[in-house]
Parts: sequence; structure tokens; C-alpha cells
Amino acid sequence: MTSTRITVTLPSEQVDELRNITDNLSGYVAAAVDRQIRHDLLAEDLRRYEEEHGRFTDEELRSARAELYGGTADSNVA
Repeated sequence: MTSTRITVTLPSEQVDELRNITDNLSGYVAAAVDRQIRHDLLAEDLRRYEEEHGRFTDEELRSARAELYGGTADSNVA
């Protein structure tokens, strides 16, 4: 993968915390951006699905949570 150098402005407090967590700021930020992109793409896919098929039922949501987080579809995971 090729890289492009950019400038990003962050609050000083965030930069201080990042430096306490990692000495690879670029890698840390790249991973965070990757997670956010995947989150946004999934949210868009779910929005389109609901637009076409209607809102997810409580049972569908329980089943999805059980699949994602373990347990059974009867688990009360909020």
C-alpha cells in the first residue's frame, strides 16, 4: 500500500494521550481511520437494507448481537 503524507490538526490533549499510548502515531491514526471507514460503510449498507426491506425486528437485532458478541438470541444485550 502506498502512503501519502498529510497534515492533520488535533487537540493538544489528544496528541499528548496518543504519545503516551504509542510511539507510532501514523500507524495508530491510520488504524483508527480504517475502523471508522469500515463503520461508516457498514452503517450505509444497513441503512440501504432497511430502506429496501424495512426496519430490523427486535428478534433480528437480538440474533445479530448474539452472533457478534456470543450468547444466544435470547440474551439481553443492549
